[in-house]
Amino acid sequence: MSATNARKKPFLRLATAAVAMVAALGMAACSGGSVSSSPSTSAQVGDRSHEQIKEAGEIVIGIFSDKAPFGYIDADGKPAGYDVVYGDRIAADLGVTAKYVPVDAAARTEVLQSNKVDITLANFTVTPERAEKVDFANPYFKVSLGVVSPASAEITDVSQLAGKTLIVTKGTTAEAYFEANHPEVELQKYDQYSDAYQALEDGRGDAFSTDNTEVIAWAIAHPGFGVGIKSLGETSYIAAAVKKGNSALLDWLNNQLVDLGEEDFFHKDYELTLAPVYGDAASADDLVVEGGTDTPQSAAQ
Repeated sequence: MSATNARKKPFLRLATAAVAMVAALGMAACSGGSVSSSPSTSAQVGDRSHEQIKEAGEIVIGIFSDKAPFGYIDADGKPAGYDVVYGDRIAADLGVTAKYVPVDAAARTEVLQSNKVDITLANFTVTPERAEKVDFANPYFKVSLGVVSPASAEITDVSQLAGKTLIVTKGTTAEAYFEANHPEVELQKYDQYSDAYQALEDGRGDAFSTDNTEVIAWAIAHPGFGVGIKSLGETSYIAAAVKKGNSALLDWLNNQLVDLGEEDFFHKDYELTLAPVYGDAASADDLVVEGGTDTPQSAAQ
């Protein structure tokens, strides 16, 4: 975790109603404060309704700090990415300050259960197992799994992984998928995405699997690697999560998604944060979910 500790610097990002409009998108993804390594200790965090959050003047949001382009710390030490833009808008619509807390993939449910955050926005894939522990809002993005490997020994089919070492991040959909469906594949697990990618670059594993959107982005930025498997498993949905039973905040998030859909908010978020990375390798209509409902127009098949 040494590579990530440096990223976990305190930050407090002001997201007021003044940045609630679309113009705030540009500011949200490339500006802001720093990461807070110490979540709020208030006993109300996690249990608070949207009205209580308004009264407190601050919302605490769990994000990734090492998963570009969705949640990461930019060159200026500020939070950036697709999920951060969404988090900024949540705070802006509530009229409060957004305090971001970096989380590991395996701790995304725990930070809600232990009242460390109000919302987890860390590229959180909805699964039945996770839904038993937290409450998911309606989705705002969709993905499947992908596999990236060295171009010199590219993995293009799962059968090629038999007897080889596949790198995964703990607590991810990729880990669960391969454990359930491909026991013949040896998994090498890491707590942090940054450590997993470093292991791939160092040759400690034959390939790495996580969301296809992420491995595509990473391979574009790293010549010598390719995504030989671009879609694996069923389409999965990404959504915000709240503590189990926090129906007031959950309902507010779902209602906000409807409003955001009317302005194509997540398409604009995509154009700002993801399109510069993916270019022609992906399309917003194939990945973005507007209004909290996946429509035939954007069905990823």
